[in-house]
Amino acid sequence: MSEPGPPALGPAPAPPAIVLVRPQEEGNVGAVARAMANFGLERLILVEPATPLRATARAFAVHAGEILDRVERAPDLRAALAEFGRVVATTASRDRPWPRRLVSPRELVEALAADPPATATALVFGPEPSGLTNEELAQASLLVRVPTAPAQPTLNLAQTVVVLAYELHLGRLAGAGVETAPPEPRASGEDLAGFFDHLAALLRRVRFARDSTIGGVERDLRHLIARAAPSRREVSILRGIVRRIGHALDGARGRVDPDRRRSR
Repeated sequence: MSEPGPPALGPAPAPPAIVLVRPQEEGNVGAVARAMANFGLERLILVEPATPLRATARAFAVHAGEILDRVERAPDLRAALAEFGRVVATTASRDRPWPRRLVSPRELVEALAADPPATATALVFGPEPSGLTNEELAQASLLVRVPTAPAQPTLNLAQTVVVLAYELHLGRLAGAGVETAPPEPRASGEDLAGFFDHLAALLRRVRFARDSTIGGVERDLRHLIARAAPSRREVSILRGIVRRIGHALDGARGRVDPDRRRSR
């Protein structure tokens, strides 16, 4: 009996970009390129510092050298994710406290199928030795973990890409031709980063950062914003609220409390 494919909730989403953060082994990058070609993925982004791609990478890529020829390099993860409306990060950790449930690759297919068809999606994979940091994971709206046996829970970088690419390929095949009403366009990574910068500046103005815990608070807020996956219109509304609060603070600064004025 053949294995049932994942259900499709709407039109097949556009193929995602693969983002490798600080990959150290060029053979792994070549193997990732081969996996991408196997399942119809074309765009590969490397976040610096990343290994040079030489003969070893091309040997592991086999017939996927064109993907290596077109590889893009970004100076940091924020720059790499600027254009993407949906950011999916992978993790193998079972011990970190997560603000929400991790999804499996098959559940990821269902989540992405509910996005607007034109949503630009990035699948983010961390460096081989350590994976993504908490700060990097906080930039994702979905966190994915491949279920594995407890005795050997970690996968090679290319193996993880294969699993996710395979499931998403099945989802694209199953979702072809299904029509649904188009949702609102999601905000891009650049939109979300700009809103968070605006919000963080406001928090500094009201002296919210009272002690050393502010770094963790900002990371949690960033994760909350990314996890919500708001539309562009919703981000515009939120930025308008932050802007109005800033204007109110400016106005209050120019006024003097009457009791304080009389006491002078």
